[in-house]
Amino acid sequence: MNPLDATSIVAATGLIGIFCVLIAETGLLVGFFLPGDSLLFTAGLLAATQGATQLPLGPLLGVAAAGAVIGAQLGYLIGKRAGGTLLARTNRPAIHRGVGKAKEAIDRYGPGKAIVLARFIPIVRTVMNPMAGVLKVPVRTFSIAQVLGGLVWTVGVIMAGYWLGSRIPGIDTYLLPIIAVIILVSLIPVGLEIRKARRIGRTARSTGPAASGSTVLDGGDR
Repeated sequence: MNPLDATSIVAATGLIGIFCVLIAETGLLVGFFLPGDSLLFTAGLLAATQGATQLPLGPLLGVAAAGAVIGAQLGYLIGKRAGGTLLARTNRPAIHRGVGKAKEAIDRYGPGKAIVLARFIPIVRTVMNPMAGVLKVPVRTFSIAQVLGGLVWTVGVIMAGYWLGSRIPGIDTYLLPIIAVIILVSLIPVGLEIRKARRIGRTARSTGPAASGSTVLDGGDR
């Protein structure tokens, strides 16, 4: 089984693999590289086809929602108890970028909205749940938001794949290009944030040392 390949995960492990991957990707920092979006979409698509790896839609929706919800709650508990230490020890640049984006989202939108929105952004959804624990987001606020976000994310992406699979015969033969498109679309928010950061950096450099220093400090606070 290739843990980076959604089709391989589904074919080799079925519903159990989907459940475990979603727990790892949404609750454990080590799972940031796992294919959450493409896994859900692929599973939904295969549920609509008649191939060898066809999945039952009802159990698929239940297992995926359970994995996302349990994983997020586990991530919150880990963050609340040992998140600061774990984040300080990790040397993964992607994780640290995700931490910055998670903090910025909480400051900008408030914890509830940020936790829901984070479900749809790769890496940020991995980091957001432990970060909520580190930042002592009230457990009631976190739990309501993460359950809502988890249900919308899992059911929405799976049903999008199921709808496409049920409308286009033989769509499973085009899985690779479809997954590539999903990955590209999921990276759009990250690309926009990087572009925004670079634009702010250029503006800071052009306004002189004093203004630049102020901008850097403000960015560090966020």
